[in-house]
Amino acid sequence: METTTSKLRSPRKLETIDCDFHQTLKSYEDLRPYLPRVWWPRLQAPEATLPITLFKPIPLSRRDASPGDGLPPGSDPQYAIKDALDRYNITKAVLTGSLLTVSAHNNPDYAAAIASAFNDYTLDHWIPTDDRWLASILVATQDPILAAREIDRLGSHPRVVQVILPVASREPFGQRRFYPIYEAAVRNNLVVAIHGGGEGDGINPPISAVGTPTTNFERHNILAIHHMSQLNSLVCEGVFETFPSLKVVFIEGGLAWVPHLMWRMDKNFRGMRNEVPWLKKKPSEYIIEHCRFTTQPIEEPDNQEFIQMLRMMRAEKTVMFATDYPHWDNDTPTFVLNKLPEELRRRIQFENAAELYQLDSNQFVKEGDAV
Repeated sequence: METTTSKLRSPRKLETIDCDFHQTLKSYEDLRPYLPRVWWPRLQAPEATLPITLFKPIPLSRRDASPGDGLPPGSDPQYAIKDALDRYNITKAVLTGSLLTVSAHNNPDYAAAIASAFNDYTLDHWIPTDDRWLASILVATQDPILAAREIDRLGSHPRVVQVILPVASREPFGQRRFYPIYEAAVRNNLVVAIHGGGEGDGINPPISAVGTPTTNFERHNILAIHHMSQLNSLVCEGVFETFPSLKVVFIEGGLAWVPHLMWRMDKNFRGMRNEVPWLKKKPSEYIIEHCRFTTQPIEEPDNQEFIQMLRMMRAEKTVMFATDYPHWDNDTPTFVLNKLPEELRRRIQFENAAELYQLDSNQFVKEGDAV
């Protein structure tokens, strides 16, 4: 999906693309019009029977992001437009949703139905409110065939730019049973996004490789291990050889681990490449070519070390800006971007995402759509 920089017109001002903006429901009853009748009674159960994150921060989202009247933060598009898009001059925001634990549910049919209903709700209630919104297709990963059908159902929508999966899963995403998802994404010219969520929930394995931690602080320190595991699997299993045009975004997993993992994979590849004869290049080359990483929750070392870390992972190509609005630890554009040299800031703030999602820098439409 990646275009060349030459296909982008030079922006008149420094644009900002937010690659992680969470929209949510006012209540699960919002899904009723989009859900088969057989599932309606579940909407009245706690959390609509979706698994509840064991270490959910209290509160998960900023109270000042609530539109009022007791409504959840991120549930009113008009308030979100005023509170975030207008306040921070965000040119485009990729909606990443709030129901990623559908992939941790024990019932694959119910999970797929909820994901589909949430997608329709987003396209009906969020996308028409502002032309700055872009949509992700939420899929339940328990049944990749059903997930592929959902991608094909909505993949041609002009404001849909990616498919979104939770980082937690029962099997690594590089394994072949997930190939229908990647086939459908490529068929519809969509990015695949892997977002933090679902770790230790429902049918998923424990939060860490050694069991369940005691506190949310302990959990939060190791969140990146799930992103590392999925990236490692995608590369080593040869997903990018099988799907050479596939692009994958890792969202809400930090950044500092990326250079370490690239180096370790390249080192081990020299001694163990006979185990992965399908790989034609070093693992780091696949990562730089096919993978992108969002800034939030960004590590905060000394600024000189911060810039060095970004350059080690080729951030001028691989890193994109994200706020994670309206969560408790979300970042503003000024907090992250003002620390960067001008050229690198432009790439992270706008150009990398514009190229990945095939957005025109002036009109901001998917290539091939009518302006």
